[in-house]
Amino acid sequence: MTLTAESVWDNCLLFIQDNIAPEAFKTWFQPIKPVKLTDNALHLQVPSRFFYEWLEEHYIDLLKTALTKELGSDAKLIYAIRMENPAKGMEAFTEKIPSSKRNFTDSQNVDAPVKTKSPELKNPFIIPGIRNVQVESQLNPSYNFDSFLEGESNRLARNAGMAVANKPGGTSFNPLLIFGGVGLGKTHLAHAIGVGIKENYPDKTVLYISAERFIQQYTESIRKNTRNDFIHFYQLIDVLIVDDIQFFSGKAGTQDVFFHIFNHLHQNGKQVILTSDKKPVDMQDIEQRLLSRFKWGLSAELNHPDYETRVSIIQNKLYRDGVEMDDNIVHYLAENIKTNIRELEGAIISLIAHSSFNRKDITIDLARKIVENYVKNTKREVSIDQIQKVVSDYFQMDIDTLQSKTRKRHIVQARQLAMYFAKKMTKASLASIGSQIGKRDHATVLHACKTVENLASTDKQFNKYVQDLQKKLAD
Repeated sequence: MTLTAESVWDNCLLFIQDNIAPEAFKTWFQPIKPVKLTDNALHLQVPSRFFYEWLEEHYIDLLKTALTKELGSDAKLIYAIRMENPAKGMEAFTEKIPSSKRNFTDSQNVDAPVKTKSPELKNPFIIPGIRNVQVESQLNPSYNFDSFLEGESNRLARNAGMAVANKPGGTSFNPLLIFGGVGLGKTHLAHAIGVGIKENYPDKTVLYISAERFIQQYTESIRKNTRNDFIHFYQLIDVLIVDDIQFFSGKAGTQDVFFHIFNHLHQNGKQVILTSDKKPVDMQDIEQRLLSRFKWGLSAELNHPDYETRVSIIQNKLYRDGVEMDDNIVHYLAENIKTNIRELEGAIISLIAHSSFNRKDITIDLARKIVENYVKNTKREVSIDQIQKVVSDYFQMDIDTLQSKTRKRHIVQARQLAMYFAKKMTKASLASIGSQIGKRDHATVLHACKTVENLASTDKQFNKYVQDLQKKLAD
């Protein structure tokens, strides 16, 4: 029997239907149409780029398994995205995209030197280690420069990132420290630099890792007595990208090991890229010798996008998803979601999803509903400095008094409340909170939090303090 696109896809659907929930099958697989079968490549038409990205992110393994069952191990999948709502004045067109288009993030080989104390080099990503260590870059190929739009708020950081991508380790931007608030694109830009380097220099070993993961790996190396192997592994990387470096705060062992890794990489012309939610001068509980090295290169800030940049971000997102939206709706979104890019893109995705699932056009009324719910349910990021300012103002004292060593009851309570809200509303460690609020230790912060909880449940006046401050910090 001759295989056709329809027969192959029908068999795939039978397999898929048995492996996912009925609602998901109805939403994501019934709208797909088989187009043609060429060699071992099945072409499927999907309604939009948003639809394609969702399939690639959530169902690619299921699709690959189903296709392999029908067409063998050489099976390929190509999406035909029919732009049913092209930009005004343009004819409808079809965009063809192969599944998992970027494939350069496959394993990278690193040759370990023969003369080492251990017969094997331990790889913290793959335990036990092997002499020819395979390193997954951990990069997200969709986070690239094409999707990171330039604006007044990010021009310096983006241009510096592109310079590093074109000449890693060969510019004065080493290290490159990207800092800014939540959702402004630090992680996106860090990935984009890594993706750009892999495109320009396929032989270079690039590694992206979050600071929290790095800390976990270091802790594990101490437990297994493989600290030297841990350091040695990271010293072999050509481009090291560490996200959210502020989480090294208060972690003396991690800072020490990173200091040695950083020095080796920098001295050997390797590139280091860091991201942080604050600039080096504002980092707490980071050793001065490390902070001084963070300042060796360039510290580039990402600010909140201005109105024109927000409009461009929305238009770019809609173009990539093949979705049409009236200009008045675009401008409404740009005017009402000002906090950060992540929230803006989240609102756009919610709007497109509501429209797709309910099979209704995107209207200004739907946009208002989405924005109202989205903004209302979005938690604002609060800093420890902001918390201290709010608490100090509430109790009519200055911050120096709040942080002082005095044991006067009303000042102690104000200080404890600041510690309590810092623990509740930030991601800072107890040690970092204590250091920033009067140079106390973590035990003092823990005691303060327990005291606040006890007093709030037994003292009406104190409970009012908690409620009032909660409202002020939420505004």
